[in-house]
Amino acid sequence: MLLIERHLTRQFAESVFAVAVVLLLVTLGALFADLISEIAKGKVPAGLLLSQLGLRSIRFLTLVLPLALFLGLLISISRMYAESEMAVLASVGMGPQRLWKPLLLVSLPIMIVVGLASLWLAPLSASRAKEMIEVANRSFLIAGLEPGRFVELPGKGGVLYVTELTPDGTRFKQLFVQRENEGRVDIITAHEGSLNLIGDTERYLRLKDGFRVEGAIGSRDFRMMRFETNDVRVPDRENDNKADALAADSTVELARSGKPLAVAEVNWRLAMPLFVGILAVFAVPLARSEPRQPQYGLVLFALLVYLVGMILLLLGTSLIGSGKMPSWLGLWWVHLPMLAFAAWLFLRDGSLPKPAKVRK
Repeated sequence: MLLIERHLTRQFAESVFAVAVVLLLVTLGALFADLISEIAKGKVPAGLLLSQLGLRSIRFLTLVLPLALFLGLLISISRMYAESEMAVLASVGMGPQRLWKPLLLVSLPIMIVVGLASLWLAPLSASRAKEMIEVANRSFLIAGLEPGRFVELPGKGGVLYVTELTPDGTRFKQLFVQRENEGRVDIITAHEGSLNLIGDTERYLRLKDGFRVEGAIGSRDFRMMRFETNDVRVPDRENDNKADALAADSTVELARSGKPLAVAEVNWRLAMPLFVGILAVFAVPLARSEPRQPQYGLVLFALLVYLVGMILLLLGTSLIGSGKMPSWLGLWWVHLPMLAFAAWLFLRDGSLPKPAKVRK
């Protein structure tokens, strides 16, 4: 490899890395805010905040890294135009087309990382995150309940207090529950009980040997009963939609399923690493500018290309999932035209127009 190619590779990589760090920090901030909201609604136990943040961030690598590569290359190449470095390279016979090797050395590792994250790591992390939440729903300890402390139930479902908990957090002693609903108060005490999970979301407190007092607040309409066994439902988290539910399934399982939603998810996972290569080819011609032009004048136009590509990929995925588009067509109708257009711009970038014929 030439010395100038090594220099360009390092320069491209540093720019892409800096943009990726900024975008990842922004993404983690948005994920953190979403998790706090889900914790407040009782959808995610508070004790799983950091683990869920780390696992969910892997899924967003497939969206962040392509944009980081695109913006990083645009910024680096446009700076070379602004500082007349590209003019110097062209004078020694190294035009824009000769940038293919540094471009490949930077974009190929990102394509591999995005491919691994999209096809393997993201489904694995989503499955692990879902499993951790299901396990947490069976344990008061993971859900944040401590013996001897009043704790608010998820979704403002009331207040819970226990004096003792077993090591696995599923059984307790001396329980107190107070709930309010439409102006009525419900107070339950029990000598002992356990937490049971029915299905994936429905959680019940099975109480034994206790009392229940129920009535309207501010009136004398109260009644008390003693029970030997009583089941009290704990407010559960909302079910995920179908698209999010498929995120935890492996790519092999989805490919074998053959259902429209599964096929759409597989096509989406395959589309992301291919989209990285297309954006890398687009970056070189779109970054061209004159020395006196604004340094990042074409970044907005380049972002428009990225948004159009993402919107078309999302639209194609939705059409395949709804059965309105044949599954064999996939998302190639988006990739092939974009790749052809990017290759045409790349090959003609910097080429001089043919001299006009002089009439005698």
